[in-house]
Amino acid sequence: MRAARRVEAVKPSATLRISSIAKQLAREGKDVIDMSVGEPDFKTPQRIIEAAYRAMNEGKVFYTPTKGIPELLSAIAEKMRKENNVEATAENIIVTPGAKYAIYEAMMALIDEGDEVILLDPSWVSYEACVLMAGGRVVWVPHNEDFSDAPVENFVTPKTKMIVINTPSNPLGVVYGKEFLKKIRDIAVEKNIFVMSDEVYEKIIFEGTHYSLASFDDMFDRTITINGFSKTYSMTGWRIGYAVAPKWIIEKMNIIQSHSVSHPTSFVQYAALEALKSDSSFLEKMVAEFRARRDMIMRRLDELGISYAPPKGAFYIFMDVRRNGDVFCEEFLKKEYVALTPGSAFGISFKNWARLSYATSREKISEFLNRLERFISSKSSES
Repeated sequence: MRAARRVEAVKPSATLRISSIAKQLAREGKDVIDMSVGEPDFKTPQRIIEAAYRAMNEGKVFYTPTKGIPELLSAIAEKMRKENNVEATAENIIVTPGAKYAIYEAMMALIDEGDEVILLDPSWVSYEACVLMAGGRVVWVPHNEDFSDAPVENFVTPKTKMIVINTPSNPLGVVYGKEFLKKIRDIAVEKNIFVMSDEVYEKIIFEGTHYSLASFDDMFDRTITINGFSKTYSMTGWRIGYAVAPKWIIEKMNIIQSHSVSHPTSFVQYAALEALKSDSSFLEKMVAEFRARRDMIMRRLDELGISYAPPKGAFYIFMDVRRNGDVFCEEFLKKEYVALTPGSAFGISFKNWARLSYATSREKISEFLNRLERFISSKSSES
C-alpha cells in the first residue's frame, strides 16, 4: 500500500527541517530569532477585528454562498476596477480560505497531466507543489543578473499551459517593470497561454509601480489574478483571499471549493469587507516601517559585502551566502539561533542563497545582524 502519486510527487520543503530545529531550540530555552516567517508582525487593525466580532454577534455564523457573500464579491470587484484597472464584476470573483487556496484551486481547475507551467527561478515554494499535485510539470526559467527580466520566450513549448508571475516577488522582493510584464502579455496572447498573476504584496512597494497583468490588452480572458488580505491588512491567521478570473474559470474553481472547504469562514468575510472600506493609514505606517527595516538590513549587508536581489517590495531579502544555503542556514541556526530559509526551497539555481524576512522588530533585526556578522567572521577564521 502507498499514498497517491499526487502526494508522493511533492517533496517536503527544505524549510521544514529548519523550522523543526528552530522550534526545538526554542523549547530548550534558546533565544531564537525567527527571520523565516513570511507574515507581517503587526496586529490586525481594530476596526477589522470589531467587524468580525459584530458579525458573530449578529448571528452571521452560518453557511454562506460557496463563492463568498455578495457584498464582499462586489467590493472586491469595485476594488479591482478602481485600483487595478481590471474590469471585473462579482461573477469574476471567488473568495477563498487564503490566497494559497485560490492558487491551488486554479491549478487544479486548469492544469492537466503533462501540462507545463513556467515558474521564474526562484519562486514561492507552493507554486511548484500545486503544479505537481495537479499532474503538471514545472519548467524553471532563470532570471537575468539584476532580476529585472527572464527569457520566458525561450522556454515556451506546445505543452505550456500557464506562466506564473508574482510581483512584488517572494522571495526576491523584486517589483517587475511594465516592459517585462508587457513581454509576458505578448507571449501569453501569441501562444494562447494562461497567466497566474499573484499580487498579494501589491501594496507593499518601496520602489517602482505595481501593474496588474489582467489590465493589459487582451489579458483579462486568460489571467487568474490572486490576492488576499493577509499581507496588506496583517490578517495571515484569518485565512481569507480571492481570485479574479473569467467567469468560466471561477465556476470551475467554485466546483472544487464546494466539494472541499464549502466556503470561507462566514464572519471572516465580513471582516474582509470592512478591510476594503478602511482608510490607508494603517498600510502607510506598516509600509514605512518595512522600508526602514529594509534599509537597515541593506546598509549592514553592504558593509559585510553580501550581495542580494534588489528588494523593492514585499518584506524579504534574498541574499547570496556564498556556500550551500541548506548547510549555512542549519549551522547559523544551531550556532547563533537565527532561522532563515535556504534558497533551495524556492527553485533550482539558488542553492547558495538564503531568504530572510524582516517582518520582525528592529531590535531583533539589529541582533540578527550582529549574529550574522559574528557567524560570518567565525566561518572565515575557520577557513
